[in-house]
Amino acid sequence: MAQQLQNRRVAFLVAPEGTEQVELTQPWRAVQEAGGQPELVSTAQGSIQAFDHLDKADTFPVDKVVSQAGAEDYDALVLPGGVANPDLLRTDSDAVRFIGEFFATGRPVAAICHAPWTLIEADVVRGRRLTSFPSLQTDLRNAGADWVDEEVVTDRGLVTSRNPDDLPAFCAKLVEEIAEGANRTAPT
Repeated sequence: MAQQLQNRRVAFLVAPEGTEQVELTQPWRAVQEAGGQPELVSTAQGSIQAFDHLDKADTFPVDKVVSQAGAEDYDALVLPGGVANPDLLRTDSDAVRFIGEFFATGRPVAAICHAPWTLIEADVVRGRRLTSFPSLQTDLRNAGADWVDEEVVTDRGLVTSRNPDDLPAFCAKLVEEIAEGANRTAPT
């Protein structure tokens, strides 16, 4: 990756299970290769169970519990997808608060596949252009987003992509946004 993240700390917020493994591991690797420090944040201590579609994949140790985390601890946030992961996160008030803090402070956020469900719950999609897994388009439009079917979309520091096929573009763009730092355009 051309951009260097110079030891910037990046939170990867995931539920204890249901994360699509490739949507966690490829962005994680991209952050590391660019010099960043990824940290796994979850709603519970221990480890998370990732999935390869509907099949259990690997487990990963949790670095920090979201109830003890704040956006001020990180330079950016990555929200991997998987159907169950964002569905579980959007019911956790600490996870929703954590996401909202990134938007309130203009820090970069990247969400792929089903992850924008949590953005709806945090009430941060209104007036933003973004993409997601196609099944979320009605939910996102109903929440005030301008949903488009594109490989990667960036809107004021928010990076979104549709699915694992978009990971190369998603990873490149999230590293670029993190390298640029806090978005200077106030969130709406």
